[in-house]
Amino acid sequence: MEFPLPAASRQYVAKHLHDDPAQLALQARKHPGLPVPELVRQIQARQKARLKVPAWADNPDLVFPPTLSVEQASSARTAAFKAALVSGQRLADLTGGFGVDVSYFAERIPEVHYVERNAALADVVRFNLTHLGVSNVQFHTADAVQFLRNTPDTFDWIYLDPARRDTAARKIFRLQDCEPDILRLMPLLLHKGRRVLLKTSPMLDIEQAILELRQVRQLWVVAVDNECKEVLYELGPEPAVDPERHTVNLLRTGQQQDFRLNRAREARAIPRYAEPQQYLYEPNVAILKAGGFRSIGTAFELLKLHQHSHLYTSDTLHPDFPGRIFRIRATEKYDAQALRAHLGPEVRAHVTTRNFPDTVAEFRHRTGIREGGDLYLFATTNLEGKLMVLVTEKDHGLARI
Repeated sequence: MEFPLPAASRQYVAKHLHDDPAQLALQARKHPGLPVPELVRQIQARQKARLKVPAWADNPDLVFPPTLSVEQASSARTAAFKAALVSGQRLADLTGGFGVDVSYFAERIPEVHYVERNAALADVVRFNLTHLGVSNVQFHTADAVQFLRNTPDTFDWIYLDPARRDTAARKIFRLQDCEPDILRLMPLLLHKGRRVLLKTSPMLDIEQAILELRQVRQLWVVAVDNECKEVLYELGPEPAVDPERHTVNLLRTGQQQDFRLNRAREARAIPRYAEPQQYLYEPNVAILKAGGFRSIGTAFELLKLHQHSHLYTSDTLHPDFPGRIFRIRATEKYDAQALRAHLGPEVRAHVTTRNFPDTVAEFRHRTGIREGGDLYLFATTNLEGKLMVLVTEKDHGLARI
């Protein structure tokens, strides 16, 4: 691949940036002087990058690697969040990849080391970061173990995001199955770094990870627009007995929902229960992933609808609640006719099921309610163990997700 792309290739990419790559591949013969297959891959990668790093996707001068590297990269929002966690003079990113994290680390740390075993990918990132004016990154073509064993340096922070696909490209998440194996690498990591920041899949069980890693000081569960994206663990030589769990929901508005908990506070929290009142509260996914099933309610003086529902209610509004807030219009039985009476002629509503025997698809099939509209139905179980459906509306001045 040429760096930068020739003018004719760049024009082709810009012209077809929003077109269907499959159709472009079929029309390759119309452009005999261009490497169309490679340019189609560039277009595919830019389309993938648009949601994660829109500023890079819109930059015509950058070069993009295969789409898998883009898919595995952090988003700009999560990369900026991670960069805000680190400090010091020297940082090493042992799983450099597409370089999004490195570019944000380099804004805060004077000396950043990018480590990537894929030489072709490293060449792409070196070109892109140079073009973006990032001058404080040193590049190393090596795997994590080679780099740590051979470098004479020590680091204030070491960051790594182990590869979570096996040799058949299937997604994996257990620590020992990822590459590099963080559990085997731990002694070397702590020898070379004062602190280690580890990114894992949100599918990995937090309790199991704390038990296996053993050196966890604190952790962050990070969601973007209420979709859990990653869990970050700070590792160090002085692990916490009960690591603090920071839950973060990064919103498209630029706001951020934060809540902190640990196992001790969660165990001490004694929930109070009640039937649905004026407002309904649904914690964001980061809180639920972190295990904040009880302390979130007590922290905001809310009443829980059921032990296993993780939905809360109150008559007094708590506008700073880190999640979605709804006004309850009615409480109905699980009855299609009763529910449809609230929905108008289009019979549309958003549906959530919590502690409920039917899935959303089964609920829609049984009631005939289609997706959409302004109302939100929460199908759940009341304190007597009976099924109920809360007919609610979102107050857009209050609910931020």
